[in-house]
Amino acid sequence: MITPESFTRVISYPTRLRILMLLLQEEELCVCHLTKILQMIQPKVSRHLGVLRESNMLLDRRDGLWIHYRLHPDLPIWCYKTLLSLAEGCTNSEPYINDKKRLAEVLECKQAKLFKAAKKKGSAYKQKITTCCE
Repeated sequence: MITPESFTRVISYPTRLRILMLLLQEEELCVCHLTKILQMIQPKVSRHLGVLRESNMLLDRRDGLWIHYRLHPDLPIWCYKTLLSLAEGCTNSEPYINDKKRLAEVLECKQAKLFKAAKKKGSAYKQKITTCCE
């Protein structure tokens, strides 16, 4: 159960708040996407994601080598409303402005790669994928 004290303690770290703000904008993000957007190394991002997951604020989903995160669907409504209010306050300040720009770039790149893969689906083309971002 999430208490107001545990909630505020978890979101008091700027990196965790940034992750939550990104997940309000995009339903689900892979760790590799978050590292690109936040411009942080993977172990640091994963550590903060782990804290958010252990506090029942996020759920993860494994897809092969990749782990995707999303807001927990059972997040109490007061937590969700608090995050939405925080998002309003963060919209016009750094680093959230640049995070939003980088999120758009990552999503655009992801869509382009999906389109390219769909075009080549009928051919004998095989590519070894090392990350979901590449």
